[in-house]
Amino acid sequence: MQIIWLGHSGFRIEIEDAVLLIDPWLTGNPMFPAEARAAAIAGATHIVLTHGHGDHTGDALAIAKDLSIPVVGIYDMIGFFQSRDGVQGLGFNKGGTVTLGGARLTMVNACHSSSLHGDAGPIYAGSEAGYMLSGEGHTLYISGDTDIMADMAWMGDLHNPDIGILACGGHFTMDMTRAAYAAQKYFHFKTVIPCHYRTFPLLAQDASVLAAGLPDVKVIEPQVLQPIKF
Repeated sequence: MQIIWLGHSGFRIEIEDAVLLIDPWLTGNPMFPAEARAAAIAGATHIVLTHGHGDHTGDALAIAKDLSIPVVGIYDMIGFFQSRDGVQGLGFNKGGTVTLGGARLTMVNACHSSSLHGDAGPIYAGSEAGYMLSGEGHTLYISGDTDIMADMAWMGDLHNPDIGILACGGHFTMDMTRAAYAAQKYFHFKTVIPCHYRTFPLLAQDASVLAAGLPDVKVIEPQVLQPIKF
């Protein structure tokens, strides 16, 4: 299994027989080199979205059409994309599990907001979500954009993820201190990978605070397009 950061909250995760693009915002992402787009999406089998905001859905529809692959996420948003844009879709809801190329993806709660840009104002995009992704002997918690939630207690107990991909840049999501608190209190991670940071000056620029708060956890600050292998 390998995890490749695409900048911001975008990831390419190669697990079992699946190549998942998580929240692929590439065009206009200041951290992503435009010339690397073809390599980043090559062989992708599914696009997985946590919510509707443009810094998460940005290139999803274009990639789905280019590669003829499905967009996966909350039922309301995926149904809207299928109807409006004619893409393949796999919509489900919190508590549901789908199998993607042998990997199992379970949708869990998040605490944020979710909408799409519309000419007349925001368009309803269902609810924000996170995911538990299991395969190759690992379970990853992909937090999506969220703050700390009491739900993390049962999520950690039931799914027992060993890898956490945590949005923790602050301002729009929990910050590094809050993410460290949540990871320590509710989970037993062996590895934590921060995201939704470094993209803009408004967000945290490094994960030193997160690492300091999790002395017994391997905190990996990802580098764009550099594989993290497990």
